[in-house]
Amino acid sequence: MTNKLTITPGQLSLSHLRQIWRDAPPLELAQSAYTAINTSASTIHKIVEKGAPAYGINTGFGKLAKTHIPNDKLEELQRNLIMSHSVGTGELIADEVVRLILAMKIGSLARGYSGIRASVIDTMIAIYNAGIMPCIPSKGSVGASGDLAPLSHMTLALMGEGDVRVGGKLQAAKEALQAVGIAPVALASKEGLALINGTQVSTALTLHGLFLAERLLEAATVSGALAVDAAKGSDAPFDPRVHEVRGQPGQIVIAKIYRELLAGSEIRKSHLVNDERVQDPYSLRCQPQVMGACLDLIGNAGRTLLIEANAVTDNPLVFADGGDVISGGNFHAEPVAFAADTLALAIAEIGALSERRIALLIDSTLSGLPPFLVAASGLNSGFMIAHVTAAALASENKSLAHPASVDSLPTSANQEDHVSMATFAGRRLHEMAHNTATIVGIELLAAAQGVDFHRPLVTSPRLTQVQQRLRQQVSFYDKDRFFAPDIEAAKQLVLQGELSSACQELFAD
Repeated sequence: MTNKLTITPGQLSLSHLRQIWRDAPPLELAQSAYTAINTSASTIHKIVEKGAPAYGINTGFGKLAKTHIPNDKLEELQRNLIMSHSVGTGELIADEVVRLILAMKIGSLARGYSGIRASVIDTMIAIYNAGIMPCIPSKGSVGASGDLAPLSHMTLALMGEGDVRVGGKLQAAKEALQAVGIAPVALASKEGLALINGTQVSTALTLHGLFLAERLLEAATVSGALAVDAAKGSDAPFDPRVHEVRGQPGQIVIAKIYRELLAGSEIRKSHLVNDERVQDPYSLRCQPQVMGACLDLIGNAGRTLLIEANAVTDNPLVFADGGDVISGGNFHAEPVAFAADTLALAIAEIGALSERRIALLIDSTLSGLPPFLVAASGLNSGFMIAHVTAAALASENKSLAHPASVDSLPTSANQEDHVSMATFAGRRLHEMAHNTATIVGIELLAAAQGVDFHRPLVTSPRLTQVQQRLRQQVSFYDKDRFFAPDIEAAKQLVLQGELSSACQELFAD
């Protein structure tokens, strides 16, 4: 049983979020949070008693904000809000992303600026810990005024409405709650609005992309180093002096990793002297420059997303110390959209550079290896069409990398006249990451094949461990065979972070 993870509002770390995404630890809320939660909810109660109009508390929503709602209709108002806003479509968001949504929403509401009762937050924690995952369609949010539609589907589950997944199986929410003794929530004033306003869906989707991008960067660095040895490339471009005079931090870090990955290679020692090649192609020589820039982008995106994961992003906000309820725009997910767009660039470039190394390895005039990395080429086609697959996926990623944040389509009768498109920006990262994981998987197969052709010389100790891990799944390609299962096996090593596990300490920082 995984130890409980305590959510202290405003103090979630990327490590916490990775743990929730990967391991689904049970959650609890720090007891210190309840004072602010209760004070905020009490402020809403006092506003309702006074009867003065306050947006989302006793008024309609969006363009209907001028419509006053009597006190005896406020619970119905919140229920109607959730029902009318549950309009999502498309495939359901994966459970690991739903866990992030729930955890971040719990942490945000618990900061005490949303006017929601502690019992509602406790119910969210209870359904998470029971493994009850709300069924949230992936499409239907423009990333402003909050992720209204997807978060409404999340809220349906709290109310015992709609469907959920338990252990991956669909079930009616009402039945799932009854089975574990959780009472459905009846929403009080402002609570529906607090639950569905916010950027948690776009942020969770983008965090999913971030965590996959981290694995892709590690795997492609490892496969790129293996490709250097397969092509008998030089390690001189990784000399620390080269990178220090430029000063780009990611480049310096990545160059050091390449040096350590290649240290002790017999293949490299074999061509230190009398090598006719003066300079390697860019896809080998410029790896620190490209992958280092990707590392910096991923790091920048991570910093933005960590801030957003801890943020209060619903509307209006309750400032209990002065009894004020202020309408603002924290639900606008522009920072998330920008983070997602930069991650898309990094994911696309990791794949693009990997595809170029595959092309180099199969070209005997560049690599010095057998054509298409197979003996008896002609009779065997080898890696010819595996490279075509890599090229197709790299090309797809170029289109998918087009920035989503530059688009905006006004909604709510022009009340919401500029939106971020952050939810799509985050959602497309999953497909891009799988494309790039496939490309890197193909490169891994190609580079390992090339290194095997150099036997009895072997690569470095670290890269030998990587090659041995691959060979547990995929044997040497001695003649043409059904290739797709090999590619899928290599892809999964990339996606699961297993490819770089033998070199994990190099990426620890």
